[in-house]
Amino acid sequence: MQNLVTDLLVTLAYGVVGVVLMGIGYGLVDVATPGKLHELIWTERNRNAALLLSSNLLGVGTIVVAAIVASEDDFVLGLVGAAAYGIVGLVIMAAAFLLLDAVTPGRLGELLVDPEPHPAVWVSAVVHLATGAIIAAAIS
Repeated sequence: MQNLVTDLLVTLAYGVVGVVLMGIGYGLVDVATPGKLHELIWTERNRNAALLLSSNLLGVGTIVVAAIVASEDDFVLGLVGAAAYGIVGLVIMAAAFLLLDAVTPGRLGELLVDPEPHPAVWVSAVVHLATGAIIAAAIS
């Protein structure tokens, strides 16, 4: 029974770290795009904004999972690693977004919240996913 309680507390701690990191990711996407992200997605049903946010969250989740797996049952190392690698991942994702914005025509943030589907959102989404995968691979 004690193992169950310990495992549940460890899971809760990892879950909190993951949710906090995803919250930071949400905030970064919200800052990078014009308008309020929650209105774009939940009120206006903007698929471009939803795909951009989803790819960011999946990228962060991939990093957190890799950090947990790489911790080899060392809870403190796993928790600190998940937080640290998650922050590094978010910074790199933001830098990649800014770089993509600098080398493409127009303002990427505006294109990504256009109500009409735009191919640029797929490119940006893949950058988020690839960044998460690269960092996850570097962890292990």
